[in-house]
Amino acid sequence: MTFMPVFTVPSFAPRVQYRHVTQPTSSFEAADALVVQNIALVGHIVRETMSRVPSHVNREDLSSAGMMALVKASRAFEADRGVPFVRYAATRIRGAILDELRGIDWASRAVRRRSRDLDSTRAQLAVTLGRSASNAEVASALGIGLAEVEGNDDDIARANVLSLQGTTEAGLADTLVSPTSGPADMLEHQERLHYLIEAIDELPERLRVVVTEYFIAERPMAEIAAALDVSESRVSQIRAEALVLLRDALNTALDPDLVAPHPRPEGCAARRRDAYFAAVVERHASGTRCGMKSRLDATG
Repeated sequence: MTFMPVFTVPSFAPRVQYRHVTQPTSSFEAADALVVQNIALVGHIVRETMSRVPSHVNREDLSSAGMMALVKASRAFEADRGVPFVRYAATRIRGAILDELRGIDWASRAVRRRSRDLDSTRAQLAVTLGRSASNAEVASALGIGLAEVEGNDDDIARANVLSLQGTTEAGLADTLVSPTSGPADMLEHQERLHYLIEAIDELPERLRVVVTEYFIAERPMAEIAAALDVSESRVSQIRAEALVLLRDALNTALDPDLVAPHPRPEGCAARRRDAYFAAVVERHASGTRCGMKSRLDATG
């Protein structure tokens, strides 16, 4: 009979545990590496874009859209197609930034397209005539009516937004109220501020949340999107919609001639818009009545 030696494992020896280890997917690692290596590309394209857009455009919004596009580009990139990643990602980033700019633009694409045509025609006529062309001459050159040229110019003018942070040469107080303003100017300014506050309060809930969180609380668009469980592009669309409503609500109360008629005045959207305008006016009137009653009670 043969006896086999028995080996005893010391109690202090480490116990080997076997478990299934999932190796990281190489494609995900490669995509993450592409993102890290090309973050500077987003900053370069954002700086390039900011030099050509109005000062009220928020750099963080463009950077956020660009970073999202970079991540998506890293996931969709196929090296075997022979296109360098930098070129592929740059195209995606510029497209995302352009979509972001379109989302916050108060003017429609048709208005912007017509404006470019008008500017090009004006430049050509200036060379031919040796002077600036009149609107009538521009309309004749394009074969359109004078009212259409003037209407497009008005649309572009209304679409230009003045940012409170758009200048660094003057303080906020100088931007809002001129030091030489008289009592009438101050009263008009206060009236507009009151209407703006009341117009924000009367906005539909989701639009009101986006306006207050973005402009007043100054939260990043990514945080607002996460809180509302929507995409950042959707938040941008909501913000643009709210700004148009606020602008038209103030103009309805203070300068009705600037309010463009709704394209479908008998539709549901037009009725909702009119109801919103009426609610803002009524809220302001109610606040004015309460203020007057309080002053009368105080003097009585």
